[in-house]
Amino acid sequence: MKPLFPTGTRVTVSDRETTGHMRTPTYIRGKTGLIERRCGSFRNPETLAYGGDGMPEQPLYRVRFFQHEIWTNYLGPPQDTVDIEIYQHWLERAA
Repeated sequence: MKPLFPTGTRVTVSDRETTGHMRTPTYIRGKTGLIERRCGSFRNPETLAYGGDGMPEQPLYRVRFFQHEIWTNYLGPPQDTVDIEIYQHWLERAA
């Protein structure tokens, strides 16, 4: 699968309902962050977990989020961030 997001792109994580093995943490779904880098393309672990071949390979990105935008009660410095690696099929370009 072709990578869609260059470094610096603002993306929003899909907030869809799922069951089973998912690599995208629930607490980050629906949040908007910034592509920090592309980590490469890999077989999809969500289908590999159920005996599939994981194809097509999915681009994997490191996405940076401001912690105060994730946790409303966050009391740390406003510049604190958390980086999470998220596969492309969970991301869309932010509005």
